[in-house]
Amino acid sequence: MNLSRTFAQRIRPNVSAELAEAAWHEQRGDADLTAHHLARAHILGQASTAQHARVHAAMLAWALRQRAVREALGQAWRLAGAALKTWLWVPAGNTGLSDVSGFRPMPIAPDLKRCIDTARRTRG
Repeated sequence: MNLSRTFAQRIRPNVSAELAEAAWHEQRGDADLTAHHLARAHILGQASTAQHARVHAAMLAWALRQRAVREALGQAWRLAGAALKTWLWVPAGNTGLSDVSGFRPMPIAPDLKRCIDTARRTRG
């Protein structure tokens, strides 16, 4: 592992993989699986301002394509919060979707927890 890389750089491939899965399911018209993978991307990236904002931008774009007004408005607020407040605190495991309070911590799936833990690990 390159120890000079930041958490954001180390978690980015995992976030990208979940965003790619979301895009694949969106192309096939499966909104539930699209939302599922967007939520997984959010959980992975929420500890990094760059990745957190990136995922909320993707969620906002998806909501706009779906013409989901409530979700789009929720994502606009969350995008601003991600850009400005991530460094203060984030509720671990929160899905980032507007049907859940943005302040509610939630359980983290074991596979995502392993990815996050690996990205946080440093030696020395």
